[in-house]
Amino acid sequence: MMQHRLGSAGRTTRRTLKAMTQLGLLLAGLTAVGFSLFVLPAGATSRIKDVADFEGVRENQLVGYGLVVGLDGTGDDVKKKSPFTRESLIGMLERLGVKVNRDNTDLETKNLAAVMVTASLPAFARQGGEIDVTVASMGDATSLQGGTLLATPLIGADGEVYAVAQGQITIGGFKATGAAETVVRGVPTSGRIVRGAIVEREVAFELAQLPTVKLSLRNPDFTTAQRISDAVNAAVGAGTAQTLDSGTVQLNSGQYPGGAAALITDVEQLPIEPDQQARVVIDENTGVIVMGENVRISKVAIAQGNLTIRVTETPQVSQPSPFSSTGVTTVVPRTDIQVQEDRNRKLAVLPTNLTLEQLVTGINSLGVGPRDLISILQSIKAAGALQADIVTQ
Repeated sequence: MMQHRLGSAGRTTRRTLKAMTQLGLLLAGLTAVGFSLFVLPAGATSRIKDVADFEGVRENQLVGYGLVVGLDGTGDDVKKKSPFTRESLIGMLERLGVKVNRDNTDLETKNLAAVMVTASLPAFARQGGEIDVTVASMGDATSLQGGTLLATPLIGADGEVYAVAQGQITIGGFKATGAAETVVRGVPTSGRIVRGAIVEREVAFELAQLPTVKLSLRNPDFTTAQRISDAVNAAVGAGTAQTLDSGTVQLNSGQYPGGAAALITDVEQLPIEPDQQARVVIDENTGVIVMGENVRISKVAIAQGNLTIRVTETPQVSQPSPFSSTGVTTVVPRTDIQVQEDRNRKLAVLPTNLTLEQLVTGINSLGVGPRDLISILQSIKAAGALQADIVTQ
């Protein structure tokens, strides 16, 4: 009789899982905390340009130090808290022909702020081109609203100046201060200048002269690299692409009509299906769990307990007897500890070789929250039943 019951339960569970998969049910087993594990469509193709980068076609980071003027009393305290802003102000005035007495203690302004300016120099940027810049305060300025960035050289990693930034700053927040309340929205101490920098130096790189071009995979994988090579050779011609390692595919552009640029144009739109490693990513801070399509679990039994310990403090006042001359009023602690364990949790069995949809449905059927699910997955991995890597962020 017991075996008959177990067999019936197993058939019922399989029928339920199959029905839920056919209906495309994405959300299952909602818990009291509103948690659910859901499945996104898998097996979609991607363009080569979305999974790999072409050698040499890259951005370069630029950085500079500058001054923002025109603030409405929200700038740095150049007299006490931001001495570097004071030195920058004096140096700027001297370069402009204004003689300043460095010992002058009355040199004080609230309309000036020292800032760091950053930008990304795109690939193949030419002289005279314009790029966006980001401006962020580095002193004690409270807002950059209404400020104007003075001409600021932007330097690359090699120490050379590649662009010069200047212009009106646009911020995405504000700060309003009153006598009893302060309202802050966004970050008023940083902002952007759209097309605020002019390119003055070009990065020397001639793509058309390269006999070979290398593709660098963003997620190195031998299967994905070989699929890229096969797709390129099938579309362009045999021998065009060669897999060098899990993260690099070499394209021979020497004999291709139009050179490397034409080859990249024809290759980057080719669709391929990237492969992925079986991996479970866990963020213990937020409770987010992401599972790859190839995650598999060997047959395992799971039981999850729910233990609640509640400590209640109800202090009471103890007073001396009436007309007592020696007693004093004291507070007497009263502590009540209750331990409650959910005994309705049962042992659940997950079959072997589940698909991702079936695995999600089975885990959701346990009715656990994200914190408990993280512990369950780690325990399954410790038992050797989880055929995937766990990455903790």
